[in-house]
Amino acid sequence: MGDLISSHLDESKRELISARTGNVMGEFGCLYEQQYAVALFNKVRYDIEGVGGPQPQLLHRKIPLENKSIFSGSLSQYLEENKKWRNHFFFISDSYNIDYYDSKASHDRRHNPKGTINCAGYKVLTSMEQYLDLISNSLPGVKAKVGSSPFLKCATQFPLILWHPYARHYCFCVLTEKEQQKWHAVLQDCVRHANNGLSEENRVQTPAFTDAVRIYRQTKGHYGTWEMMCGVPSQILSNLVMEDLLPELKELISPRLKGKLPERQRNWMLISDAVYSLVQRQCQDQYEAVLQKCEAAHSSLEASIRTDMDQIITSKEHVTNKIREVVLPKAEKLLKVSIQPYISSILEALMEPTSRGFFEVRDVFSRELLDMSKNTLNEGTKETVAQHMEKIFMLAFHPVKMQSCYEKVERLSLEGLQQRFDVSSPSVFVHRAQILMREQMDNLVYTFEQIFHQSLESQGTEDLCKTIQRCQDRVIKKFDYDSSTVRKRFFREALLQIFIPYMLKQLSPACASELPRFQELIFEDFSRFILVENIFEEVVLHSVMKDIMMAVKEAAVQRKHNLYRDSICLSNSDPNLHLLGENPSVDWTAKYAKTQEDNDGAGEDVEEDSDAKCGESQKRRVKQVVSMIQDEDSVVLPSESCLEVSSVKDLPEEDKDEEDEDEDEENVDKMASSEPNEPAVSTVSEKASDLSNGAVLKEEDGKPEEPQIEGILLKNESAAEGGLAVKEEDEGADSQLVEEEQPSFNQESQEALPPPPKEMPSGTTEAASVSPPEATSDSPPCPHDDSHNQFPTEVEDKEEEVSSTADLQPT
Repeated sequence: MGDLISSHLDESKRELISARTGNVMGEFGCLYEQQYAVALFNKVRYDIEGVGGPQPQLLHRKIPLENKSIFSGSLSQYLEENKKWRNHFFFISDSYNIDYYDSKASHDRRHNPKGTINCAGYKVLTSMEQYLDLISNSLPGVKAKVGSSPFLKCATQFPLILWHPYARHYCFCVLTEKEQQKWHAVLQDCVRHANNGLSEENRVQTPAFTDAVRIYRQTKGHYGTWEMMCGVPSQILSNLVMEDLLPELKELISPRLKGKLPERQRNWMLISDAVYSLVQRQCQDQYEAVLQKCEAAHSSLEASIRTDMDQIITSKEHVTNKIREVVLPKAEKLLKVSIQPYISSILEALMEPTSRGFFEVRDVFSRELLDMSKNTLNEGTKETVAQHMEKIFMLAFHPVKMQSCYEKVERLSLEGLQQRFDVSSPSVFVHRAQILMREQMDNLVYTFEQIFHQSLESQGTEDLCKTIQRCQDRVIKKFDYDSSTVRKRFFREALLQIFIPYMLKQLSPACASELPRFQELIFEDFSRFILVENIFEEVVLHSVMKDIMMAVKEAAVQRKHNLYRDSICLSNSDPNLHLLGENPSVDWTAKYAKTQEDNDGAGEDVEEDSDAKCGESQKRRVKQVVSMIQDEDSVVLPSESCLEVSSVKDLPEEDKDEEDEDEDEENVDKMASSEPNEPAVSTVSEKASDLSNGAVLKEEDGKPEEPQIEGILLKNESAAEGGLAVKEEDEGADSQLVEEEQPSFNQESQEALPPPPKEMPSGTTEAASVSPPEATSDSPPCPHDDSHNQFPTEVEDKEEEVSSTADLQPT
């Protein structure tokens, strides 16, 4: 293989690669230095005069995966060196990098891994047909045929392939379809995490980098979203170089490749991986040099900004007004003809799968707590509670349990609109929505953990089921508000990422010749912080922001997808809860469980190959989050809960005076959060009580079908619009609807929450969870580009007034 690389990548080819990389990094470096000063100015200005958005109701865990690993297990891997399959042990740490070893013993002895896979930019494939379709374009003018490729010689009929357009590919296989589904969910989670983009906590380097990459691609005529904007900066810059370099190398090298088509394709993939490695090393070195140069000037730039802040703002506003006079008429004409007719249809395409995904997050959490309630009825001890809380603790990072939520969003389709607005793929929006779902699930679990732990410490183990239900009711209400806020912000960002590049592409030819003259209006001392190109993009953004805000507001008023209206704002509704946010995560096993042997005897889900079977030092070092592989004989589909629940029969029926138990808790929340003129949201609570005698509904089969979900949502919408709170009470197998008094607009909004499990005469019951209307209040967003391209987002106070709901009539 070394001879292959050295023969095709001779000295002249390496010089060509180095020259092309240097040219790209030189242009990028100039753009980065310009955008660094602008990003620093925006950050300092925001720190001085910026106001935060709506306060989230759920708590946020600072280090979710501390001392945790995601997954470990064995796979059969195809080795390119000898064209053979070999079993390797794979370990996925909290960084989501995949380390593989010769055996589990090598990992337990803490040997260095044989290799590490960073999944940024990869796609997970589950069939050789998909793989052949992608590699058929690896060489110009040739197509791969099924049966002719050596990669079809898979050890089993259940392959798993990590494919990358530039880097090497990884081929695995498993024995069963069940194992394939589980590993597919785990690998998808690694790809999703790696493709999430740069950290938003760094408010200078991240926007400077993304803006520099976006502007560079626009100078080359590439507008719109970019799928390869993923990974660390060196990977993103390497993708930027390879985008233009690889076609040139194909034309030079492919005619010299010898052998049959499969062999030529294999050799080209090895060459491409070698080129990618060379480019990445060079990009890393040159990016670090540019970054050090900017960081060295950081202090002096910030001092200049703080000294002349008022003059810089005044100068920028003056230039902005001049540019607006030229650009706004053309932008409004383009909006009327090419943007406004499509806003509602694109918004609907985004809202439908995204809302279903967030509803599924709510349902998965409720089902896990329902299982916990059923199993604590027989043994109401703290040790039993600790076992179940350990399973719920990292629910958000359990790829298989979250798979049913992720699958809802994967149905997102922009077919018919992608070519019009230059959207390369909806995957950038799908990954972003899935990341938001995972964050909301983790906030939901962490908030429940803190509240439940506080209740357990004060009340003990008496009435555990009622305690669980009260804590669940409290956090679900806050999740409904936060998920509405997050979804509305996601919709606005996605619409901006679709429309802004299209508008810039259409307006740039007409406006580019007029923009340079505005640079003369800027003082030389302020020219580092005020760029005409950035102001031009801001004007375009503001021109379309009004229509986007109005479209999202109208969707919230209609409540079609249970979005709270902007007029409903729960600011600091539970001050006592936010005091718990400073508490660390609870170590349930160490605090409540007696011994590790007791936990194993109680039937806890522990994988045979997990870290629980390692040495004592290994158990203290890290604990595995996902522990469901090879622990059951039955097939577990991704949409099913992997929490193993023992069969519980003849559960005693709980008391029906739930309202009396919750009255004190609700009064505390109302006193803490009630605001004048705050409309309430009517609630609907339904219970599955129409069970015939002798019929038994198992919780494992209790997931409603799609038509049933839609029927429940229709009931929820009709009840919410009527302003009625309806509660169905069980009377044996019959149910009765009781109309409650409509809450006043000065009370805090109440949510419909899943009822506690009740035992029917015929066996276990199935609780139907109804998603209530949600409320939110957002300022105009700082759009997070799912292709990780940041657009200027300084929205003036006048634009914020567009989203106010003074003109809305309460339902």
